[in-house]
Amino acid sequence: MQKKHPRGLNFLFFTELWERFGYYLMIGIFQLYLTESADKGGLGMDRKDAADIYGTFIAFVFLTPFLGGLLADRIFGYRKSIIAGGVLMGLGYLGLAIPGMTFFYISLFLIILGNGFFKPNISTLLGNLYNEESYKDMKDSGYNIFYMGINIGACVCNLFAAYMRNRYGWGYAFATAGVGMFIGIATFMIGLRHYRHVDVLKAVQPEDMSLLRIFMQVFLPAIVVGVGAWFFPGNIFGSDSTDAFIFGTIPVIIFYAGLYINAAKEDKRPIAALLSIFAVSIMFWAVFKQNGTALTTWAQFYTDRELPTVIEAPAKSLYLAETLTFKKDSVNLYNDKFQLVKEDGKALKTWDYPVYYRNLPPASLPEEGSQTYLINTELFQSINPFWVIVLTPVVVGFFAFLKRASKDISTATKIGFGLLISALSTFVMAAAVYVGSNGAIKVSPIWLISCYGVITIGELFLSPMGLSLVSKLSPKRITALMMGGWFLATSLGNKLSGILATLWDGYAHKSNFFYVNGLLLGIAALIMFSMLKWLNKILKEHL
Repeated sequence: MQKKHPRGLNFLFFTELWERFGYYLMIGIFQLYLTESADKGGLGMDRKDAADIYGTFIAFVFLTPFLGGLLADRIFGYRKSIIAGGVLMGLGYLGLAIPGMTFFYISLFLIILGNGFFKPNISTLLGNLYNEESYKDMKDSGYNIFYMGINIGACVCNLFAAYMRNRYGWGYAFATAGVGMFIGIATFMIGLRHYRHVDVLKAVQPEDMSLLRIFMQVFLPAIVVGVGAWFFPGNIFGSDSTDAFIFGTIPVIIFYAGLYINAAKEDKRPIAALLSIFAVSIMFWAVFKQNGTALTTWAQFYTDRELPTVIEAPAKSLYLAETLTFKKDSVNLYNDKFQLVKEDGKALKTWDYPVYYRNLPPASLPEEGSQTYLINTELFQSINPFWVIVLTPVVVGFFAFLKRASKDISTATKIGFGLLISALSTFVMAAAVYVGSNGAIKVSPIWLISCYGVITIGELFLSPMGLSLVSKLSPKRITALMMGGWFLATSLGNKLSGILATLWDGYAHKSNFFYVNGLLLGIAALIMFSMLKWLNKILKEHL
């Protein structure tokens, strides 16, 4: 008889589903909102500034789990931290619905802080359920199932985003994300009885730094250095926000190195293994998180989004389609970077001269004044989570098959293959560039769908396995703190993704952009495979 997973998994699954519904709804339209012209309700930023803000935001979103994991381990526990984090995020999403830059930045701060308390602790709480003896051998599959919940939320949210912004406007779309977050918190509270028993604070050991010392040696230097880098004349890494983030994270990185240096003898090797994997995973996130920047740009400007005639009416009635009216000048008013460059002595509005027509083949251009129905750009953000939902049973079944055949591969080996498979996805996009004559004509959506399909397989080999590995190898008293380290690596990768995305317009041939991404992932895969013997030995010793 097959063993059942712990009951708490069901509630954590749906809590994370709704939390990710809110987050991915917001992030799916974030760059579109930043770059949309003010006359259409957006902030009117250019693509480079928007990519910088996007990358900085998602970097800080995954940096604060270091703080949230530490405070949960030492003071608050996991349940209180999850609830507080969810409430803060919900308020942040609602705040984005309020016009004005003051509310905009306050809302981003609330989301960043809230995610810090929520993200590492729900993953840790799930791992604690599987630390019980009867569930230990089901931990990898438990995290895979949990990960599928994340992606169900991420898949359906963009339908709501498109509907709400098409029918009511940007603010209502952001508010919908807040509603989803509060549904998630309600779900979590209903299931409290199923995981209350594994929310136990761990005793502080002599080698652990006090909170006061951590504040003085980590947080205070991070704030001082980050602020100093922001206001220092000029910049080193391309923007003030990037300088502030990179220099501000140095004390945090030093702190994690100190965990290894000061660890008890029996904890040193597991911590060293985790830190090594954290470092390698940065490259994965640097490429993967371009789904909200470079790949969104590709979907918006380089992909044929015109709806087939047979589904125009239902898509329009469900407010999932943009309606554009063709004007001949729409073709020649924009440069090859899709920027409005011709004004003819009058103020032009983007809705009068839609940029979409810029790179349609002349034979495909409609008649003057006719309408075109396009699938909303943010709906392409649902492709990756859709693939996760479809492929998770396949990947889990594949791992189960290997185990039954006594050919099971270690969690570390799965991560190595995840990096390698992800690298292949960049070559799919490089091929799309050639098919589209380097952006001169739009290409089929099949290219994006295929790219997401390949990188999703890599993601399933890597991301849930990383969460599982942290739960397996971390010293129990600092599990949430080490989960924060995993998200610190994600944070650094996210910021790097934003830096890479700001370079998009600088590549004369866009295939080179994707080749650089493939090279980064290939190097990371080689490093990971070179460490496998050492990592597998540590896994064998401590599991």
